[in-house]
Amino acid sequence: MNVRSIQMKITNKTGLPDSFLNFARDDKYTKGKADISVTTLIDSPRVRIMRDIYADKLETDVVDMIWPLFGTAVHHILESSQSTDRVTIEERLFGQALGWTLSGAIDHQELLDDGTVRITDYKVTSAWSVILGKDEWALQQNCYAWLVKNSIDGKNRGRDVSSLRICAILRDWQRKKALFDKDYPQAPVVIVELPVWSGRKANDYIHERIADHQDAQIMYDTEDRLPLCSQEEMWAKPDTFAVKEKGKVRAKRVLNSEEEAKEYIGNNENLAIEFRKGERTRCEGYCSVSEYCDQFSGWRKT
Repeated sequence: MNVRSIQMKITNKTGLPDSFLNFARDDKYTKGKADISVTTLIDSPRVRIMRDIYADKLETDVVDMIWPLFGTAVHHILESSQSTDRVTIEERLFGQALGWTLSGAIDHQELLDDGTVRITDYKVTSAWSVILGKDEWALQQNCYAWLVKNSIDGKNRGRDVSSLRICAILRDWQRKKALFDKDYPQAPVVIVELPVWSGRKANDYIHERIADHQDAQIMYDTEDRLPLCSQEEMWAKPDTFAVKEKGKVRAKRVLNSEEEAKEYIGNNENLAIEFRKGERTRCEGYCSVSEYCDQFSGWRKT
């Protein structure tokens, strides 16, 4: 069975003005003439293939796309800036590894005085994303750094990247929290510095991820099977065991195993163990193919 590429259906069940729907449907994103984009590379191979398999059945409502639309609008505004000798705006780069072409569009590249490049990526996100950090930011930006160094025909081809930054535009920023909490972002737009990997680490990661996606594709094409998503890819939270006083709602302790809970209780007959099933946060609310996923449906039955 061949995988397909069909645009997801966008609905407007809440009756938003047509301008929202038209903007959502006018998605100019493309990975170009590439086998895979950076965004897809760092994501689950299972999800990638399932999105192709069920593309003609998938739909999303425009109301659930509001924040991504804000991000797209921000990019449109920032793209209106002109590239210069030192600054390159919104350049799509292509690099090759293991027979596949990888692509990624970089928001802002700045050539520094020492001949290295600084990459800045714009994100419309939440304050909590800045407070807690997002692992995928470092993954994505270091893949972009690899593309700058290894691009086929990029403006900064062959140059090292010495700085990776996120320009985070915080959609839920609150001035009062900033006044009373020094650990809260102190402005609605903040710069987040990210670690820059060595060239070897980036190269190893790119090759490992492409190999994972290739193996998944071969498995599907030859055996009609899919690899499983990892705990990290499902944003999984483990099962826990709550120790509670009989008749009370709140737990005295929440432990990771039944054995730990039993040990904690000991001979106290006034305490009982309550099993709390873990969560698959992405599957339950953020994955477009979860309703077709037997891994997720199997987990829900347990």
